[in-house]
Amino acid sequence: MPLSPHRLFPFAQTALKWGGLGALVGTLAGVASAVFLHALAWATATRLANPWLIAFLPLAGLAVGWGYWRFGGRASQGNNLVIDEVNRDQERIPLRMAPLVLVGTIVTHLFGGSAGREGTAIQMGASLADSVRRILPIPPADRRLLIMAGIAGGFGSVFGVPAAGFIFGMEVQTVGRVRYEGLIPCLVAAYTGDWVTRALGAPHSHYPAMPVVGMDGWLVAKVGLAGLICGLVSMVFVELVHAIKEIWRWQRVWPPLQPVLGGVVVVVLAAVVGSPDYLGLSLPLIQKSVDGTGVVAGAFALKLLFTAVTLGCGYQGGEVTPLLVMGATLGFTLGRVLGVDPAFMASIGLVAVFAGASNTPLASAVMGIELVGGGAALYLFLGCALAYFASGHRGIYNTQSIGSAKAVGADVQEGENLRELATRRRGDEGGISP
Repeated sequence: MPLSPHRLFPFAQTALKWGGLGALVGTLAGVASAVFLHALAWATATRLANPWLIAFLPLAGLAVGWGYWRFGGRASQGNNLVIDEVNRDQERIPLRMAPLVLVGTIVTHLFGGSAGREGTAIQMGASLADSVRRILPIPPADRRLLIMAGIAGGFGSVFGVPAAGFIFGMEVQTVGRVRYEGLIPCLVAAYTGDWVTRALGAPHSHYPAMPVVGMDGWLVAKVGLAGLICGLVSMVFVELVHAIKEIWRWQRVWPPLQPVLGGVVVVVLAAVVGSPDYLGLSLPLIQKSVDGTGVVAGAFALKLLFTAVTLGCGYQGGEVTPLLVMGATLGFTLGRVLGVDPAFMASIGLVAVFAGASNTPLASAVMGIELVGGGAALYLFLGCALAYFASGHRGIYNTQSIGSAKAVGADVQEGENLRELATRRRGDEGGISP
């Protein structure tokens, strides 16, 4: 029986409403990402042309740390605040989060901190989206969808991966669930944000396409093993970042002093390693991995260490680009060990470590297709899926709620977030709860 016009009207009204709001949020996120990417390109070029700038990383850390301590408030919670507001809808996301994270991330990269860019884009997109709700007559019940659209627009535009951004906006809040209520706003915001960013001439990274590879039993087994290893490496990264943050809490170090001490460690590490490859975004390491040029076997471990110290000590920036670097360099090394084309395995590792650390296997695999092509899509999904399971119930976003357990019989409670799970487990073991 065909639907009558009055039954179709609510569907059309919803599509128009969220299509318009998604386009607005995507435009704001796209403009913010374009400004950020242009500034980030300048900061990176300036640092590479003036390597002595890294000596001032501790002082830069003091400035960033003091700024967040003095003016940050709830904005200092970063991505965890954004995700928590989608899940629990408690308080507004402060608009000052956008300029604070933008300036803080540029300073971090200018002086050589090892950080990424997705955190900045997500926080800018979400804070701007929440500000839209306070300006326009939008009911509070719609707030969560607006923030999800801000996440999608920020992620999709900063990496130039609108399809992945669309899925990420619906997947990142809950482990094991995709929130399809955000379908229209996330889709429109991600594609609008990407279009605006490209129209404003913002630079994106480009990588060689993966070869077309068919089904092969041995290759499936080797990629599966690599995916499990990628998940374990992501777990190590997450635990190390959290451990560094816990050290500061236990020692009760004045917050602005934490990045100063961390900056000293990064400067010393750079001097010991004798290479600037692990500072900033480290995009050349990805390029050398996926094009087959090659990297040293321990490159992934060095990038992991540099990034854990930088972010664990309070510098601003995201985790995703460093995770992509870790994954690509780890994949290249695993390819050599397992007898698989290292460049092929690097393309899988590129997104598999990210999948394990962020608990977003679908968005990660789609991101891989957008970055390196779909010639081996099956293997991209396989690597991301197994990395997701191998990383356990932990992640870089500790306010993610648990929608479903990753394994039968896992000691998790539906609805609790990763931070609450970690606290409960410490209590069960007799440890100190944060």
